[in-house]
Amino acid sequence: MLVVTGTGTGVGKTVVTAAVAALATGRVAVLKPAQTGIAPGEPGDLADVARLVPGVTTRELGRYPEPLAPATAARRAGLAPVTPADAVQAAKELAADHDLVIVEGAGGLLVRFDDEGTLADVAAALDAPVLVVAAAGLGTLNHTALTTEALHTRGLTCAGVVVGAWPAEPDLAARCNLADLPVVTGVPLLGALPDGSGALGPAEFVRVARHTLAAELGGEWHTPKP
Repeated sequence: MLVVTGTGTGVGKTVVTAAVAALATGRVAVLKPAQTGIAPGEPGDLADVARLVPGVTTRELGRYPEPLAPATAARRAGLAPVTPADAVQAAKELAADHDLVIVEGAGGLLVRFDDEGTLADVAAALDAPVLVVAAAGLGTLNHTALTTEALHTRGLTCAGVVVGAWPAEPDLAARCNLADLPVVTGVPLLGALPDGSGALGPAEFVRVARHTLAAELGGEWHTPKP
């Protein structure tokens, strides 16, 4: 079991989730408890995962049309929220016949699913490590340190950090962050997926994933010098 969270929205959680799934062995399932900002019938994050990783099992528990935190989006839509208990039950059901279940959150670690519960509660109930997806550039050190500190405070295991969208022409801050992220978080940097990887075909995507994720995630990546 693995939980994937981000330091915020738009940092590349779904592409990192797909990359981890692509390199995993055995049967893999990806669970997205709550999807927001997507209308019924529209392709969501799991459609991207399924396209990039043929054969992966995907499951979504609820979706809400407005691009807001799940609890807020559910309330405004007049729909029942997905609770942490719902997510935990679904993950355990998938784990019964899959070798790896990846639970992808919405937004950051403490974004609420309902009035009380967050992705951190899901990780705690599943006793699952949490992989943090971070942005590449200026400001990411603070955001990532806050997320990993929140995990530590709750007694949760952080599997490491992955940069979700590494730019083709990284600036000085991004290059320095490769060395600084492990220092400020106390957890390993486990990769940096190139920006735009989600637009690749499945064969090229798995090749890129292998070269840009570390051995702990099934790849061959080593942290370059800044």
